[in-house]
Amino acid sequence: MRSERLTAALNSGAFAWPEEGRVLILRPRAEDYFDGIPADRLQVVTGFRPDFDAFSARRIPVAAKVEGAFSAALVCVPRARDLSRAMLVEAVAALPEGAPVWVDGQKTDGIESVLKDLKGAGLAPGEAYSKAHGKIFMFRAAPLPQDWAAQDHQVDGFITRPGVFSADGIDRGSALLAAALPEKLHSRVGDFGAGWGYLSSEVLKRPGVQDLHLIEAEAEALDCARRNITDPRAQFHWADATTFKAEVPFGVIVCNPPFHTAREADPKLGIAFLQAAARNLTTSGTLWLVANKQLPYEPELQKLFREVEMIGGDNSFRLWRASRPIQGKGAK
Repeated sequence: MRSERLTAALNSGAFAWPEEGRVLILRPRAEDYFDGIPADRLQVVTGFRPDFDAFSARRIPVAAKVEGAFSAALVCVPRARDLSRAMLVEAVAALPEGAPVWVDGQKTDGIESVLKDLKGAGLAPGEAYSKAHGKIFMFRAAPLPQDWAAQDHQVDGFITRPGVFSADGIDRGSALLAAALPEKLHSRVGDFGAGWGYLSSEVLKRPGVQDLHLIEAEAEALDCARRNITDPRAQFHWADATTFKAEVPFGVIVCNPPFHTAREADPKLGIAFLQAAARNLTTSGTLWLVANKQLPYEPELQKLFREVEMIGGDNSFRLWRASRPIQGKGAK
């Protein structure tokens, strides 16, 4: 939708790339295209590994963090309001005062709130161009409220950041899974979709664990995990769990998989996590899983594992133990 809106805005004259200088594009999605500007003048910045890999494959310069100076910026609004504000601050910091900052987003992702926030901060964004259930508008780079900048949260003894999953506290599903884990686990464990490290911290309390690998696609979340877990047994991987391949298979994988690629639930994403778990376990390995109860994971687990057991849950979540992956069933 963003590409459609950008193209229409360019054609209408409501939007124009600058004629010179590098253009910073913050957190676009893999499917986004930026017509009308050479790839060598673009700098995509995203901490989401699947999008990072997609832009890299298209030979568009991409980085996980903003570095250097730019002549303009396009901020692609996410759903999290705190993260949107932090991204605006980050964009402005990389620009000379008065440079154009374009802001684009879907209505369902809160673009109206961002527009309202900027007006409340004393800025005067230009007229918004509406298309494809979203809007794009421009304001001139100027100092923004200091409390918009990304700041660490301290929750339950852990560090989190704006926009990461469960930034305001321990996820209830993860807490249920942690409580259900056996007292002893295999020596080699993987945490698929590790987030800021809560489940991994619980795994490390079990005797016998010698190696723990945290696999997480969001760079900000993984940075938090590195600060939350300083145990030398932990190793950190900025990677897409759905395509991750361990050098040595795991005896145990714990997982609280995401199930949204947009606003609506997408069970295919969670299923991709289950398939990846099956591929990365030993032939006698075990997956410990928590998932929202309405998600249709049981049939997929039955296809992937010889032993599948629901071990608990509550009115929102189900806990599963799946062992002995069926060879080849998790292959892509």
